[in-house]
Amino acid sequence: MILIKWEGKINNMKKLTIITIVLLIVSQFIFGQTAHFTTSGVIEFEKTANMYAIFQKSINKDNESYLVPAFENFKKTQPQFKKLKSTLTFADNKTLFTPAEDDGEITGFWGNTVMITQNNNIFTDVVASTFIAQKKVFEASFLVKDTTRKIKWKITDETREIAGYTCRRANALVLDSVYVVAFYTDKIPVSGGPESFTGLPGMILGLALPHENISWFATKITEMTIEPKALIPPKKGKPLDDKGFHETLVKTMKDWGEYAQKYLKAFSL
Repeated sequence: MILIKWEGKINNMKKLTIITIVLLIVSQFIFGQTAHFTTSGVIEFEKTANMYAIFQKSINKDNESYLVPAFENFKKTQPQFKKLKSTLTFADNKTLFTPAEDDGEITGFWGNTVMITQNNNIFTDVVASTFIAQKKVFEASFLVKDTTRKIKWKITDETREIAGYTCRRANALVLDSVYVVAFYTDKIPVSGGPESFTGLPGMILGLALPHENISWFATKITEMTIEPKALIPPKKGKPLDDKGFHETLVKTMKDWGEYAQKYLKAFSL
């Protein structure tokens, strides 16, 4: 009789153990299937400029006699790719893009130096669709406040892994003729990105301007709580809206000939 009772207890314990194991497996499966979203943190970006390609585009039949030798010498003394660092801090659907100090001096370069530098500190309020940008134009500083740029993105099925996140590709044109390729992740549900590029259903972690030979890609993403003081908009510079800034540039560069459009494009991106 006692043996039967013990057998019953053992069977019940086995059943309980099996049920417990099944519940643990199911709970782990459900937990594993639950998507995790990053809503605040810091993204480290690396901007890459193909110096050889940019320099070569400056050469034409009117200047090739002196620029071709200059270009050959440049290739012997300078690396092909210039690297620049920046961070994008984000929280509460707000972002702050901050370039790092550039300590790499380039000598003997005849291309568009503005395109290969980082001149903007940009605060963006995603929900309000507004931005405040401190823009350095040579020795002058402007504080541009306006609504964010409306970009007509075309989302594709192509994906790419960037800094541990699966990103989807999107293409667009900005400034009428600048072709843009972006890779965004919806696992960071903030419609932000490097510089002034926004408007996708997630964070842009990769951005390329193929015809300009420029790209930005995230190298590290740190999920963390961001204090409000870390997302303070820039305050220094002559206040203008986007239209006023553009008109100022056009007026300043009216006598710059063919170089005007190159600089205007670089400062407007």
